[in-house]
Amino acid sequence: MAIQSKETVNKKGEQYHICCKKGDVGRYVLLPGDPFRTDIIAKHLDNAEIVAHNREHKTWTGYLNGEKVSVCSTGMGCPSTAIAVEELIHCGADTFIRVGTCGRICPESYDESLEGVIITGAVRDEGTTVHYVPIEYPAIADRHVIDALAVAAKNNGSNFAEGIAQSKDSFYGQHDPDSMPNSALLHARWNAWEKSRVMASEMECSGLFIVSSIRGARAGAIMAYGEMNDKVIKTACDAIKVLIDRDKASE
Repeated sequence: MAIQSKETVNKKGEQYHICCKKGDVGRYVLLPGDPFRTDIIAKHLDNAEIVAHNREHKTWTGYLNGEKVSVCSTGMGCPSTAIAVEELIHCGADTFIRVGTCGRICPESYDESLEGVIITGAVRDEGTTVHYVPIEYPAIADRHVIDALAVAAKNNGSNFAEGIAQSKDSFYGQHDPDSMPNSALLHARWNAWEKSRVMASEMECSGLFIVSSIRGARAGAIMAYGEMNDKVIKTACDAIKVLIDRDKASE
């Protein structure tokens, strides 16, 4: 299957939205949503330099364990996430870890000892991924990335659950449902996620997982309850180091 989107470039020959080309980014990429968070995450890399900043996509590239690693912001929601991941894959990336924040849903997620969730799969409660595959196709994380995140969290003494996220399109559909004309539907769906042990509500994981899966890339995610913090970022970076070491050992 030919992927014509590889030819969607700007006048400089860069990917149209992220404004990067092959060689600009590493095989391994950390994906926050917020462009300003790329600056914070880049401080955890060695010799990081800014590569590009166009629209909501800000990209840094540095090194971990001697391997090139990048940080690229996806913006909010699955549409811009899918664009960023597609274009990063065109640039040579094949391993992604989303680093973000999320809300709690099911009763188990309200355990105050939990710092967040390592996302194993996502409810496709958004409109982007149906343009890729039918809704019956699951949005699941790569098991090797999940394991690397779990190992890194354990080594850091962090308490992250493993579980499913709801990836939604509407922030205020969650936080202000009663003002919406279809509030009954929103409440009913939220109740279903609660009863289904969905651990997190966020806006990007399903887009990341679906695009990565059909393009042959690996992806996972680690989400903090509440504010982004250095422990979440360090765990994600340490997971990248685990993957680098394992990939080298398997060569």
